[in-house]
Amino acid sequence: MVNAQQRLADLRAEYEALIAEANAPQPRSNGIYQRWQNPVVTAAHVPLEWRYDFNPETNPFMMERMGINATFNAGAMKWQGKYIVMVRVEGDDRKSFFAVAESATGIDGFRFWPKPVVLPQTEDPDTNVYDMRLTQHADGWIYGLFCTERKDLTQPDDLSAATAQCGIARTKDLITWERLPDLITHSGQQRNVVLHPEFIDGKYALYTRPQDGFISVGSGGGIGWGLTDDMTNAVIDREVIVDNKVYHTIKEIKNGQGPAPIKTPEGWLHLAHGVRNTAAGLRYVLYMFMTALDEPWKIIHAPGGHFIAPQGAERVGDVSNVTFANGWIADEDGKVFIYYASSDTRLHVATSTVAQLVDYCQNTPADPLTSAACVQQRIDLIAKNEAYNAAYTAAK
Repeated sequence: MVNAQQRLADLRAEYEALIAEANAPQPRSNGIYQRWQNPVVTAAHVPLEWRYDFNPETNPFMMERMGINATFNAGAMKWQGKYIVMVRVEGDDRKSFFAVAESATGIDGFRFWPKPVVLPQTEDPDTNVYDMRLTQHADGWIYGLFCTERKDLTQPDDLSAATAQCGIARTKDLITWERLPDLITHSGQQRNVVLHPEFIDGKYALYTRPQDGFISVGSGGGIGWGLTDDMTNAVIDREVIVDNKVYHTIKEIKNGQGPAPIKTPEGWLHLAHGVRNTAAGLRYVLYMFMTALDEPWKIIHAPGGHFIAPQGAERVGDVSNVTFANGWIADEDGKVFIYYASSDTRLHVATSTVAQLVDYCQNTPADPLTSAACVQQRIDLIAKNEAYNAAYTAAK
């Protein structure tokens, strides 16, 4: 017979050992960012209280009653001196919800707050919610923009037919949330909508990702830009694509803004995801670009290729070959914590600095779009290095 109390004690000991496990940098770095060895949040990090009935009378075998499938795609911000991630937690029942986990270091020790986020409903209740971007706005509110998914009632016989729109909520303490009406645009569906942290000409500015269908972007796609007068009734009348899809690139199928951009003296740093098709299915990677400081919708630097792509065990999960990010934190000392998920399963961190990311954006060659031009770029780099080596040797 199972000793339920002893099993619970063992589970608690295992859980605390996991939270206390120190993270370490991976042995090698590309000089742009530093990956860390352990995922920072996994399904095992979710509190036991959320998964088990502790009462031996109602759970004599100490079974997991409500399982957790994955923890991924987290928004992020610094809050009261702690590193906060707004995790997309997915239960075994496939329903996602939001929950806050915090860490003193930003690289390990993440512990969930006591309860998940209670998200108020609109008149049209969400079936599923996910991928919240957090923005501390100049108006004093913390906004959470997320995808709200509902059944597509125009296709009642297709149980996979759904609609995706941008849900909006705001808070002052990350505990009590005020639900606002969904964003209204002229696009069929919206995903990956992000609020810019500052006013633009007295208006709220949003990065959007219009698409025709729930999965396929169709004739839509690209990172859009639009303005609204009021976030309590957000309407974008004019949506302009500022970063489009491009044939035979990492963003051939679709692309979308990740977290809100980071402000620097040289411009705004942007982290985004790009998707291309392969024989093994869709491949999601992260890429970066910079926009003008006074015109954050205008791209001034666009490094070619991916910034972060799935490696090793990151390739394996519920949706394989995926890296996705909707949260990063820039500390006052310039250090940047990039929280990215792998294969819709777990959350990782990579660290860099604002200076490194600006250098990466400004000095990495853009994608020249053809193989011949790519070869010429490398030949130019080789020639530059040959000249440097010759000069260095002569100076010795």
